[in-house]
Amino acid sequence: MAEVVLGTGQQQSLRTVINMIEQHLRRTQGVPRRIEAHSETLELTAERPEFKGEFVKFAVRLRPNEKCLQALTSLSKEYADSFSFTQEDGAVVLNFPPQGAKPSARALEAVERASRCITLPEVWRVRGENYRIDRISPELLFQAMLQYKASDVHLSPGLCPVFRIDGDVHNSELMGPLSSVQILALIKEIAPPECYTEFEMSKQTSFGYHQIGMGYSRVSAFVKTGAPHCTFRFLPEIIPSFEELHMPPDLMERVASLPRGLLLVTGMTGSGKTTTVAALLDYINAHRATHIITIENPIEYVHVNKRSVISQRSLGTDVNSFNDAVSGALRHDPDIILIGEMRDPDTIRAAINAAATGHLVLSTLHSNTAYEVVNRIVSYFDPIERDLVRLQVRDCLRGVICQRLVPKIGGGRVPALEVLFNDIKAIGDGIITGDSDLIRVGMQQSVSHSFLFEQYLHRIYKEGLIDLDHAREFCTDASVFDQLHMGTYSIPRLDSIKNRGDHDMFRA
Repeated sequence: MAEVVLGTGQQQSLRTVINMIEQHLRRTQGVPRRIEAHSETLELTAERPEFKGEFVKFAVRLRPNEKCLQALTSLSKEYADSFSFTQEDGAVVLNFPPQGAKPSARALEAVERASRCITLPEVWRVRGENYRIDRISPELLFQAMLQYKASDVHLSPGLCPVFRIDGDVHNSELMGPLSSVQILALIKEIAPPECYTEFEMSKQTSFGYHQIGMGYSRVSAFVKTGAPHCTFRFLPEIIPSFEELHMPPDLMERVASLPRGLLLVTGMTGSGKTTTVAALLDYINAHRATHIITIENPIEYVHVNKRSVISQRSLGTDVNSFNDAVSGALRHDPDIILIGEMRDPDTIRAAINAAATGHLVLSTLHSNTAYEVVNRIVSYFDPIERDLVRLQVRDCLRGVICQRLVPKIGGGRVPALEVLFNDIKAIGDGIITGDSDLIRVGMQQSVSHSFLFEQYLHRIYKEGLIDLDHAREFCTDASVFDQLHMGTYSIPRLDSIKNRGDHDMFRA
Protein backbone atom coordinates (compact mmCIF):
# COMPACT_ATOMS: atom_id res chain seq x y z
CA MET A 1 0.00 0.00 0.00
CA ALA A 2 1.11 3.55 -0.68
CA GLU A 3 2.46 5.59 2.20
CA VAL A 4 0.33 8.55 3.26
CA VAL A 5 1.03 11.53 5.50
CA LEU A 6 -1.39 12.17 8.36
CA GLY A 7 -1.57 14.77 11.09
CA THR A 8 -2.85 13.45 14.40
CA GLY A 9 -2.26 16.55 16.50
CA GLN A 10 -0.85 16.49 20.00
CA GLN A 11 -1.75 13.13 21.50
CA GLN A 12 -0.74 11.51 24.78
CA SER A 13 -1.24 7.87 23.81
CA LEU A 14 0.28 5.66 21.12
CA ARG A 15 -2.92 3.62 21.11
CA THR A 16 -4.95 6.77 20.37
CA VAL A 17 -2.61 7.60 17.47
CA ILE A 18 -3.00 4.09 16.04
CA ASN A 19 -6.79 4.25 16.36
CA MET A 20 -6.87 7.58 14.51
CA ILE A 21 -4.66 6.17 11.75
CA GLU A 22 -6.77 3.02 11.52
CA GLN A 23 -9.95 5.04 11.05
CA HIS A 24 -8.38 6.90 8.12
CA LEU A 25 -7.03 3.72 6.51
CA ARG A 26 -10.36 1.96 6.97
CA ARG A 27 -12.12 4.69 4.96
CA THR A 28 -9.54 4.85 2.18
CA GLN A 29 -7.91 1.42 1.86
CA GLY A 30 -9.77 -1.09 3.98
CA VAL A 31 -9.23 -2.69 7.37
CA PRO A 32 -5.54 -3.45 8.14
CA ARG A 33 -4.22 -5.91 10.68
CA ARG A 34 -0.86 -4.17 10.81
CA ILE A 35 0.01 -0.45 10.75
CA GLU A 36 3.44 1.06 10.30
CA ALA A 37 3.94 4.72 11.17
CA HIS A 38 7.08 6.80 11.43
CA SER A 39 8.35 10.34 11.82
CA GLU A 40 11.81 11.82 12.09
CA THR A 41 11.98 10.89 15.77
CA LEU A 42 9.98 7.70 16.19
CA GLU A 43 8.98 4.48 14.44
CA LEU A 44 5.78 2.69 15.48
CA THR A 45 4.25 -0.66 14.50
CA ALA A 46 0.94 -2.04 15.72
CA GLU A 47 -0.63 -5.43 15.01
CA ARG A 48 -3.79 -7.38 15.76
CA PRO A 49 -4.78 -10.97 14.94
CA GLU A 50 -8.15 -10.20 13.28
CA PHE A 51 -9.69 -7.53 11.04
CA LYS A 52 -11.63 -6.12 13.98
CA GLY A 53 -10.96 -5.28 17.59
CA GLU A 54 -8.12 -3.31 19.10
CA PHE A 55 -4.44 -3.58 18.28
CA VAL A 56 -2.68 -5.73 20.86
CA LYS A 57 0.98 -5.72 19.81
CA PHE A 58 3.07 -2.57 19.64
CA ALA A 59 6.72 -1.99 18.69
CA VAL A 60 8.42 1.38 19.17
CA ARG A 61 11.88 2.55 18.10
CA LEU A 62 13.14 5.99 19.13
CA ARG A 63 16.22 7.95 20.21
CA PRO A 64 15.17 9.35 23.60
CA ASN A 65 16.75 12.20 25.52
CA GLU A 66 18.23 11.48 28.92
CA LYS A 67 15.06 12.20 30.87
CA CYS A 68 12.95 10.00 28.61
CA LEU A 69 15.54 7.22 28.72
CA GLN A 70 15.54 7.18 32.51
CA ALA A 71 11.74 7.06 32.64
CA LEU A 72 11.56 4.17 30.16
CA THR A 73 14.30 2.27 31.98
CA SER A 74 12.42 2.59 35.25
CA LEU A 75 9.17 1.56 33.59
CA SER A 76 10.78 -1.52 32.04
CA LYS A 77 11.63 -2.81 35.49
CA GLU A 78 8.07 -2.29 36.73
CA TYR A 79 6.60 -4.01 33.67
CA ALA A 80 9.36 -6.53 33.00
CA ASP A 81 6.78 -9.21 32.22
CA SER A 82 4.79 -7.01 29.80
CA PHE A 83 7.30 -5.32 27.52
CA SER A 84 10.91 -5.66 26.49
CA PHE A 85 13.45 -2.83 26.54
CA THR A 86 16.57 -3.05 24.38
CA GLN A 87 19.12 -0.57 23.08
CA GLU A 88 20.55 -0.75 19.56
CA ASP A 89 23.05 1.76 18.11
CA GLY A 90 21.89 4.54 20.40
CA ALA A 91 18.21 3.82 19.77
CA VAL A 92 15.73 2.26 22.17
CA VAL A 93 13.42 -0.55 20.98
CA LEU A 94 10.25 -1.31 22.97
CA ASN A 95 8.04 -4.35 22.35
CA PHE A 96 4.62 -4.66 24.01
CA PRO A 97 4.43 -7.57 24.91
CA PRO A 98 7.95 -9.05 24.59
CA GLN A 99 8.52 -11.06 21.42
CA GLY A 100 7.04 -14.53 21.79
CA ALA A 101 4.75 -13.53 24.66
CA LYS A 102 0.97 -13.41 24.42
CA PRO A 103 -0.86 -10.06 24.35
CA SER A 104 -2.30 -8.98 27.69
CA ALA A 105 -4.17 -6.16 29.32
CA ARG A 106 -1.04 -5.41 31.33
CA ALA A 107 0.99 -4.96 28.12
CA LEU A 108 -1.57 -2.43 26.87
CA GLU A 109 -1.38 -0.67 30.21
CA ALA A 110 2.39 -0.51 29.73
CA VAL A 111 1.86 1.10 26.29
CA GLU A 112 -0.17 3.86 27.95
CA ARG A 113 2.45 4.40 30.65
CA ALA A 114 5.30 4.48 28.11
CA SER A 115 3.40 6.97 25.94
CA ARG A 116 3.55 9.51 28.75
CA CYS A 117 7.33 9.30 28.78
CA ILE A 118 7.61 10.14 25.07
CA THR A 119 6.85 13.35 23.17
CA LEU A 120 4.69 11.96 20.38
CA PRO A 121 4.95 13.43 16.87
CA GLU A 122 2.03 15.40 15.41
CA VAL A 123 2.69 14.27 11.82
CA TRP A 124 3.16 10.66 10.73
CA ARG A 125 3.97 8.82 7.53
CA VAL A 126 1.82 5.72 7.67
CA ARG A 127 1.20 2.55 5.73
CA GLY A 128 -1.30 -0.22 6.35
CA GLU A 129 -0.43 -3.87 5.83
CA ASN A 130 -2.00 -7.32 6.12
CA TYR A 131 -5.28 -6.31 4.53
CA ARG A 132 -7.93 -8.81 3.60
CA ILE A 133 -6.77 -10.57 0.43
CA ASP A 134 -9.34 -13.34 -0.08
CA ARG A 135 -10.83 -13.27 -3.57
CA ILE A 136 -14.10 -11.48 -4.29
CA SER A 137 -16.32 -13.84 -6.28
CA PRO A 138 -18.16 -12.16 -9.20
CA GLU A 139 -20.59 -15.08 -9.19
CA LEU A 140 -21.49 -14.38 -5.56
CA LEU A 141 -22.09 -10.71 -6.38
CA PHE A 142 -24.44 -11.63 -9.24
CA GLN A 143 -26.27 -14.16 -7.06
CA ALA A 144 -26.80 -11.44 -4.46
CA MET A 145 -28.00 -8.90 -7.05
CA LEU A 146 -30.52 -11.43 -8.32
CA GLN A 147 -31.64 -12.38 -4.81
CA TYR A 148 -31.99 -8.77 -3.64
CA LYS A 149 -33.38 -7.59 -7.02
CA ALA A 150 -30.67 -4.94 -6.90
CA SER A 151 -29.88 -2.63 -9.78
CA ASP A 152 -26.31 -1.92 -8.61
CA VAL A 153 -23.66 -3.02 -6.15
CA HIS A 154 -20.92 -0.71 -4.88
CA LEU A 155 -17.55 -2.02 -3.66
CA SER A 156 -15.51 0.39 -1.54
CA PRO A 157 -12.51 -0.15 0.78
CA GLY A 158 -13.49 -0.50 4.42
CA LEU A 159 -17.15 -1.27 3.68
CA CYS A 160 -19.20 -4.37 3.04
CA PRO A 161 -20.81 -4.50 -0.44
CA VAL A 162 -23.56 -1.88 -0.75
CA PHE A 163 -26.59 -2.73 -2.92
CA ARG A 164 -29.03 -0.32 -4.56
CA ILE A 165 -32.54 -1.75 -4.26
CA ASP A 166 -35.57 0.16 -5.56
CA GLY A 167 -33.49 3.31 -5.69
CA ASP A 168 -32.19 3.15 -2.10
CA VAL A 169 -28.77 1.89 -0.96
CA HIS A 170 -28.58 -0.94 1.57
CA ASN A 171 -25.56 -2.33 3.42
CA SER A 172 -25.07 -6.08 3.26
CA GLU A 173 -23.33 -8.68 5.39
CA LEU A 174 -22.63 -10.73 2.26
CA MET A 175 -18.90 -10.22 2.88
CA GLY A 176 -16.85 -8.53 5.53
CA PRO A 177 -15.39 -5.05 4.99
CA LEU A 178 -13.42 -5.10 1.76
CA SER A 179 -9.88 -3.90 1.17
CA SER A 180 -8.42 -2.01 -1.74
CA VAL A 181 -6.23 -5.08 -2.39
CA GLN A 182 -9.34 -7.20 -2.96
CA ILE A 183 -11.08 -4.63 -5.14
CA LEU A 184 -7.99 -4.03 -7.27
CA ALA A 185 -7.57 -7.79 -7.74
CA LEU A 186 -11.22 -8.08 -8.82
CA ILE A 187 -10.86 -5.24 -11.35
CA LYS A 188 -7.70 -6.83 -12.76
CA GLU A 189 -9.43 -10.23 -12.98
CA ILE A 190 -12.55 -9.16 -14.87
CA ALA A 191 -11.42 -6.15 -16.92
CA PRO A 192 -10.28 -6.61 -20.54
CA PRO A 193 -6.53 -5.88 -20.80
CA GLU A 194 -7.02 -2.58 -22.64
CA CYS A 195 -9.52 -1.41 -20.00
CA TYR A 196 -7.19 -2.32 -17.15
CA THR A 197 -4.40 -0.41 -18.89
CA GLU A 198 -6.78 2.57 -19.16
CA PHE A 199 -7.57 2.22 -15.46
CA GLU A 200 -3.89 2.29 -14.55
CA MET A 201 -3.22 5.33 -16.74
CA SER A 202 -6.43 7.36 -16.35
CA LYS A 203 -7.55 6.15 -12.89
CA GLN A 204 -10.95 5.19 -14.30
CA THR A 205 -12.52 2.87 -16.85
CA SER A 206 -15.80 1.15 -17.69
CA PHE A 207 -16.46 -2.13 -19.41
CA GLY A 208 -19.03 -4.89 -19.80
CA TYR A 209 -18.88 -8.19 -17.92
CA HIS A 210 -20.98 -11.32 -18.50
CA GLN A 211 -21.70 -13.85 -15.75
CA ILE A 212 -23.05 -16.69 -17.85
CA GLY A 213 -26.51 -17.85 -16.80
CA MET A 214 -27.08 -14.84 -14.52
CA GLY A 215 -26.68 -11.59 -16.38
CA TYR A 216 -24.50 -8.86 -17.75
CA SER A 217 -23.09 -5.87 -15.96
CA ARG A 218 -21.71 -2.48 -16.81
CA VAL A 219 -18.69 -2.19 -14.55
CA SER A 220 -17.28 1.19 -13.58
CA ALA A 221 -13.89 1.21 -11.87
CA PHE A 222 -12.30 4.37 -10.53
CA VAL A 223 -9.85 5.67 -7.95
CA LYS A 224 -10.93 7.75 -4.96
CA THR A 225 -8.60 9.04 -2.24
CA GLY A 226 -5.87 6.92 -3.81
CA ALA A 227 -7.77 3.62 -3.58
CA PRO A 228 -9.79 1.63 -6.15
CA HIS A 229 -13.58 1.53 -6.09
CA CYS A 230 -15.90 -0.48 -8.30
CA THR A 231 -19.60 -0.39 -9.23
CA PHE A 232 -21.62 -3.07 -11.03
CA ARG A 233 -24.84 -2.13 -12.86
CA PHE A 234 -26.92 -5.31 -13.29
CA LEU A 235 -28.40 -6.11 -16.71
CA PRO A 236 -30.44 -9.31 -17.23
CA GLU A 237 -29.51 -11.79 -19.95
CA ILE A 238 -33.08 -11.79 -21.26
CA ILE A 239 -34.17 -8.33 -22.39
CA PRO A 240 -37.47 -7.45 -20.65
CA SER A 241 -40.61 -6.78 -22.65
CA PHE A 242 -42.67 -3.59 -22.52
CA GLU A 243 -45.20 -5.38 -20.29
CA GLU A 244 -42.49 -6.53 -17.88
CA LEU A 245 -41.21 -2.96 -17.67
CA HIS A 246 -44.75 -1.67 -16.96
CA MET A 247 -44.61 0.50 -20.07
CA PRO A 248 -47.74 0.90 -22.26
CA PRO A 249 -47.27 -1.53 -25.19
CA ASP A 250 -49.41 0.50 -27.61
CA LEU A 251 -47.30 3.61 -27.07
CA MET A 252 -43.97 1.77 -27.26
CA GLU A 253 -44.99 -0.16 -30.36
CA ARG A 254 -45.97 3.11 -32.03
CA VAL A 255 -42.56 4.54 -31.15
CA ALA A 256 -40.79 1.40 -32.37
CA SER A 257 -42.58 1.65 -35.71
CA LEU A 258 -41.07 5.07 -36.56
CA PRO A 259 -39.39 4.66 -39.97
CA ARG A 260 -36.84 7.47 -39.73
CA GLY A 261 -35.73 10.51 -37.75
CA LEU A 262 -34.25 11.06 -34.29
CA LEU A 263 -35.75 9.33 -31.24
CA LEU A 264 -34.33 10.15 -27.80
CA VAL A 265 -34.76 8.35 -24.49
CA THR A 266 -33.92 10.73 -21.67
CA GLY A 267 -33.93 10.95 -17.90
CA MET A 268 -31.51 11.32 -15.04
CA THR A 269 -28.84 8.77 -14.14
CA GLY A 270 -30.37 5.49 -13.02
CA SER A 271 -33.81 6.17 -14.52
CA GLY A 272 -33.77 3.09 -16.77
CA LYS A 273 -32.88 4.70 -20.11
CA THR A 274 -30.61 1.83 -21.18
CA THR A 275 -33.26 -0.80 -20.45
CA THR A 276 -35.95 1.11 -22.33
CA VAL A 277 -33.71 1.45 -25.39
CA ALA A 278 -32.86 -2.27 -25.21
CA ALA A 279 -36.56 -3.17 -25.06
CA LEU A 280 -37.28 -0.94 -28.07
CA LEU A 281 -34.48 -2.53 -30.09
CA ASP A 282 -35.56 -6.02 -29.07
CA TYR A 283 -39.12 -5.31 -30.24
CA ILE A 284 -37.85 -3.95 -33.58
CA ASN A 285 -35.54 -6.95 -33.86
CA ALA A 286 -38.48 -9.32 -33.41
CA HIS A 287 -40.98 -7.52 -35.67
CA ARG A 288 -39.05 -5.79 -38.44
CA ALA A 289 -36.55 -7.04 -41.02
CA THR A 290 -33.86 -4.37 -40.71
CA HIS A 291 -30.15 -3.86 -40.16
CA ILE A 292 -29.49 -2.34 -36.73
CA ILE A 293 -26.09 -0.92 -35.81
CA THR A 294 -25.40 -0.03 -32.19
CA ILE A 295 -22.47 2.08 -30.98
CA GLU A 296 -22.01 1.76 -27.23
CA ASN A 297 -19.47 2.49 -24.51
CA PRO A 298 -19.43 -0.23 -23.36
CA ILE A 299 -21.88 -2.75 -24.88
CA GLU A 300 -24.48 -3.44 -22.19
CA TYR A 301 -27.49 -5.51 -23.27
CA VAL A 302 -26.41 -8.15 -25.80
CA HIS A 303 -28.86 -8.75 -28.66
CA VAL A 304 -29.15 -11.83 -30.87
CA ASN A 305 -30.45 -11.72 -34.43
CA LYS A 306 -34.18 -12.39 -34.82
CA ARG A 307 -35.91 -10.88 -37.84
CA SER A 308 -33.29 -8.17 -37.96
CA VAL A 309 -29.51 -8.28 -38.21
CA ILE A 310 -27.86 -6.50 -35.27
CA SER A 311 -24.25 -5.28 -35.36
CA GLN A 312 -23.09 -4.12 -31.92
CA ARG A 313 -19.88 -2.07 -31.81
CA SER A 314 -18.00 -1.14 -28.65
CA LEU A 315 -16.20 2.17 -28.35
CA GLY A 316 -12.47 1.66 -27.93
CA THR A 317 -12.54 -1.97 -29.04
CA ASP A 318 -14.35 -1.84 -32.38
CA VAL A 319 -14.15 1.88 -33.16
CA ASN A 320 -12.27 4.89 -31.80
CA SER A 321 -15.07 7.45 -31.39
CA PHE A 322 -18.83 7.88 -31.65
CA ASN A 323 -18.35 10.32 -34.51
CA ASP A 324 -16.18 7.88 -36.49
CA ALA A 325 -18.60 5.05 -35.78
CA VAL A 326 -21.67 7.00 -36.96
CA SER A 327 -19.88 8.22 -40.09
CA GLY A 328 -18.77 4.68 -40.83
CA ALA A 329 -22.19 3.22 -40.06
CA LEU A 330 -23.73 5.17 -42.93
CA ARG A 331 -21.63 3.03 -45.29
CA HIS A 332 -22.73 -0.24 -43.68
CA ASP A 333 -26.27 -0.26 -45.07
CA PRO A 334 -28.07 0.44 -41.77
CA ASP A 335 -31.76 1.06 -41.24
CA ILE A 336 -31.48 1.89 -37.55
CA ILE A 337 -28.52 3.32 -35.64
CA LEU A 338 -28.25 3.35 -31.86
CA ILE A 339 -25.80 5.83 -30.34
CA GLY A 340 -25.32 4.90 -26.70
CA GLU A 341 -25.25 8.48 -25.44
CA MET A 342 -25.15 11.96 -26.96
CA ARG A 343 -22.44 13.56 -24.89
CA ASP A 344 -20.59 16.08 -27.08
CA PRO A 345 -21.18 18.32 -30.13
CA ASP A 346 -19.52 15.92 -32.60
CA THR A 347 -21.69 12.98 -31.52
CA ILE A 348 -24.86 15.09 -31.58
CA ARG A 349 -24.00 16.50 -35.00
CA ALA A 350 -23.36 12.98 -36.33
CA ALA A 351 -26.69 11.75 -34.92
CA ILE A 352 -28.59 14.65 -36.50
CA ASN A 353 -26.90 14.10 -39.86
CA ALA A 354 -27.66 10.37 -39.78
CA ALA A 355 -31.32 11.07 -38.97
CA ALA A 356 -31.48 13.63 -41.77
CA THR A 357 -30.34 11.02 -44.31
CA GLY A 358 -33.42 8.87 -43.72
CA HIS A 359 -32.29 6.54 -40.93
CA LEU A 360 -33.96 5.97 -37.57
CA VAL A 361 -31.45 7.09 -34.95
CA LEU A 362 -31.93 6.20 -31.28
CA SER A 363 -29.88 7.71 -28.48
CA THR A 364 -29.99 8.70 -24.82
CA LEU A 365 -29.47 12.04 -23.12
CA HIS A 366 -29.53 13.31 -19.57
CA SER A 367 -32.56 15.55 -19.14
CA ASN A 368 -35.19 15.97 -16.44
CA THR A 369 -38.12 16.65 -18.81
CA ALA A 370 -38.92 15.99 -22.47
CA TYR A 371 -39.62 19.63 -23.33
CA GLU A 372 -36.20 20.76 -22.09
CA VAL A 373 -34.34 18.36 -24.38
CA VAL A 374 -33.98 20.75 -27.32
CA ASN A 375 -32.32 23.46 -25.25
CA ARG A 376 -30.19 20.78 -23.63
CA ILE A 377 -28.95 19.68 -27.07
CA VAL A 378 -28.39 23.23 -28.27
CA SER A 379 -26.38 24.09 -25.15
CA TYR A 380 -23.55 21.84 -26.36
CA PHE A 381 -22.90 24.14 -29.32
CA ASP A 382 -21.32 27.55 -29.72
CA PRO A 383 -23.85 30.42 -29.93
CA ILE A 384 -23.11 30.98 -33.61
CA GLU A 385 -24.28 27.43 -34.43
CA ARG A 386 -27.38 27.26 -32.29
CA ASP A 387 -29.97 28.62 -34.74
CA LEU A 388 -28.89 26.07 -37.35
CA VAL A 389 -28.96 23.24 -34.79
CA ARG A 390 -32.51 24.16 -33.71
CA LEU A 391 -33.61 24.11 -37.35
CA GLN A 392 -32.00 20.70 -37.88
CA VAL A 393 -33.53 19.31 -34.69
CA ARG A 394 -36.98 20.56 -35.67
CA ASP A 395 -36.70 18.79 -39.01
CA CYS A 396 -35.34 15.44 -37.76
CA LEU A 397 -36.67 15.01 -34.21
CA ARG A 398 -39.57 12.55 -34.11
CA GLY A 399 -39.96 11.94 -30.41
CA VAL A 400 -38.55 12.14 -26.89
CA ILE A 401 -39.31 9.68 -24.11
CA CYS A 402 -38.34 11.01 -20.68
CA GLN A 403 -38.73 8.73 -17.66
CA ARG A 404 -38.49 8.63 -13.89
CA LEU A 405 -38.65 5.50 -11.75
CA VAL A 406 -41.36 5.73 -9.08
CA PRO A 407 -41.75 3.36 -6.09
CA LYS A 408 -44.50 0.86 -6.85
CA ILE A 409 -47.16 -0.24 -4.40
CA GLY A 410 -46.09 -3.67 -3.18
CA GLY A 411 -42.40 -3.16 -3.93
CA GLY A 412 -40.25 -2.46 -6.95
CA ARG A 413 -40.43 0.58 -9.18
CA VAL A 414 -42.49 1.57 -12.22
CA PRO A 415 -41.45 4.09 -14.89
CA ALA A 416 -43.35 7.34 -15.14
CA LEU A 417 -43.22 8.69 -18.68
CA GLU A 418 -43.30 12.03 -20.40
CA VAL A 419 -43.48 11.75 -24.19
CA LEU A 420 -42.91 14.48 -26.74
CA PHE A 421 -43.97 13.86 -30.33
CA ASN A 422 -42.96 16.52 -32.82
CA ASP A 423 -46.39 16.31 -34.43
CA ILE A 424 -47.97 19.80 -34.30
CA LYS A 425 -46.86 23.27 -35.41
CA ALA A 426 -46.72 24.70 -31.88
CA ILE A 427 -44.12 22.13 -30.83
CA GLY A 428 -42.11 22.71 -34.02
CA ASP A 429 -42.19 26.45 -33.45
CA GLY A 430 -41.11 25.97 -29.84
CA ILE A 431 -38.15 23.87 -31.01
CA ILE A 432 -36.94 26.40 -33.57
CA THR A 433 -37.27 29.34 -31.16
CA GLY A 434 -35.90 27.45 -28.15
CA ASP A 435 -39.07 28.17 -26.17
CA SER A 436 -39.55 25.31 -23.68
CA ASP A 437 -42.78 26.85 -22.37
CA LEU A 438 -44.33 26.76 -25.84
CA ILE A 439 -43.24 23.15 -26.30
CA ARG A 440 -44.79 22.21 -22.93
CA VAL A 441 -48.08 23.91 -23.79
CA GLY A 442 -48.02 22.30 -27.23
CA MET A 443 -47.58 18.88 -25.63
CA GLN A 444 -50.86 19.36 -23.76
CA GLN A 445 -52.95 20.07 -26.87
CA SER A 446 -55.48 17.37 -27.74
CA VAL A 447 -54.25 17.25 -31.36
CA SER A 448 -50.80 16.10 -30.21
CA HIS A 449 -50.02 12.56 -29.07
CA SER A 450 -47.63 14.00 -26.49
CA PHE A 451 -48.28 14.02 -22.73
CA LEU A 452 -46.67 15.31 -19.54
CA PHE A 453 -45.38 13.47 -16.48
CA GLU A 454 -48.35 14.76 -14.51
CA GLN A 455 -50.83 13.17 -16.92
CA TYR A 456 -49.05 9.82 -16.90
CA LEU A 457 -48.57 9.82 -13.11
CA HIS A 458 -52.29 10.51 -12.68
CA ARG A 459 -53.03 7.57 -14.99
CA ILE A 460 -50.88 5.02 -13.13
CA TYR A 461 -52.11 6.37 -9.79
CA LYS A 462 -55.69 5.65 -10.87
CA GLU A 463 -54.58 2.18 -11.99
CA GLY A 464 -53.34 1.52 -8.44
CA LEU A 465 -49.66 1.14 -9.35
CA ILE A 466 -48.39 4.04 -7.21
CA ASP A 467 -49.70 5.94 -4.19
CA LEU A 468 -50.76 9.58 -4.10
CA ASP A 469 -47.72 10.87 -2.22
CA HIS A 470 -45.28 9.43 -4.71
CA ALA A 471 -47.40 10.57 -7.63
CA ARG A 472 -47.16 14.18 -6.46
CA GLU A 473 -43.49 13.85 -5.47
CA PHE A 474 -42.41 12.83 -8.98
CA CYS A 475 -44.36 15.55 -10.79
CA THR A 476 -42.63 18.47 -12.44
CA ASP A 477 -45.57 20.72 -11.54
CA ALA A 478 -47.69 19.26 -8.73
CA SER A 479 -50.43 21.86 -9.33
CA VAL A 480 -51.19 20.26 -12.73
CA PHE A 481 -51.49 16.86 -11.06
CA ASP A 482 -53.78 18.31 -8.38
CA GLN A 483 -56.05 19.74 -11.10
CA LEU A 484 -56.20 16.35 -12.80
CA HIS A 485 -56.88 14.67 -9.47
CA MET A 486 -59.73 17.08 -8.62
CA GLY A 487 -61.15 17.05 -12.16
CA THR A 488 -60.53 20.77 -12.71
CA TYR A 489 -57.76 20.47 -15.29
CA SER A 490 -58.27 22.27 -18.59
CA ILE A 491 -55.95 22.28 -21.60
CA PRO A 492 -54.01 25.58 -21.64
CA ARG A 493 -54.51 27.85 -24.61
CA LEU A 494 -51.55 28.37 -26.89
CA ASP A 495 -51.83 32.14 -26.46
CA SER A 496 -51.65 31.79 -22.65
CA ILE A 497 -47.86 31.65 -22.48
CA LYS A 498 -45.55 34.59 -22.12
CA ASN A 499 -44.00 36.37 -25.10
CA ARG A 500 -47.01 35.45 -27.23
CA GLY A 501 -46.16 38.12 -29.80
CA ASP A 502 -42.87 36.41 -30.62
CA HIS A 503 -44.50 33.48 -32.39
CA ASP A 504 -45.96 33.45 -35.88
CA MET A 505 -49.12 31.73 -34.74
CA PHE A 506 -50.04 34.71 -32.54
CA ARG A 507 -49.60 37.31 -35.26
CA ALA A 508 -52.54 38.63 -37.21
